[in-house]
Amino acid sequence: MNVLPETIPAGTIHGVGLGPGAADLLSVRADRLVRGARHVAYFRKAGRPGQARRIVDGMLRADVIEIPMEYPVTTEIPLSDPRYNDCLSTFYAECTAHLLALAQAGEDVVVLCEGDPFFYGSFMHLHGRLAGVVPVAVVPGITGMAGAWNATGIPITWGDDVLTIAMATLPEEELVRRIRDTDALVVMKIGRNLPKLRRAVAAAGREDAAWLVEHAAMPGQRVTRLVEATSVTPYFSILLIHGQGRRP
Repeated sequence: MNVLPETIPAGTIHGVGLGPGAADLLSVRADRLVRGARHVAYFRKAGRPGQARRIVDGMLRADVIEIPMEYPVTTEIPLSDPRYNDCLSTFYAECTAHLLALAQAGEDVVVLCEGDPFFYGSFMHLHGRLAGVVPVAVVPGITGMAGAWNATGIPITWGDDVLTIAMATLPEEELVRRIRDTDALVVMKIGRNLPKLRRAVAAAGREDAAWLVEHAAMPGQRVTRLVEATSVTPYFSILLIHGQGRRP
């Protein structure tokens, strides 16, 4: 009598939010998954260790299998260039195939995600390709912007304040409109866009209320008023304008 082989239950791909940068800001669930994972994947720029990997340094088990996923391009090609999307689409498809093969072999994989996995993160591009094919679970994390506004020691919103989150990659006139029309503001992806962002904040008449936070909740954290800043780190920098809304 022939015995059919048992079907191997699929493993789960866990997108684990690590928070803004400090290991002790992980959730209990994230900490448990990271420490117990046999397969750990994370994004990084080629030649760099990667911020997500740095956060969990010293937490991984001795026999962990690491899966670095190295971006083929970051700022080398303009976002408007069709090659940019084509290059990243191929990259995410290759990453998905690797993780899918592991999950279909019954292996769980933890994908390390800076901040929260569903907030402007690379994991979302894997999730969209994996969900419905193999089990996928997401562990929320403290966002980098929350780490930033807490670093200023000032509440970001009060009462009925409207909070706007914008990317500094937006056209200058769009930035001016968004900055002018909101109560509280978070601007991310600053880097080389600082001169444009500074002009937009000034044009909106809010330069004196703006703060720059670099490396929030990480070693080297720095909080500076925009009017006093001469440069900004290419990564991990956020601009904030605090709301001044209704309060008792």
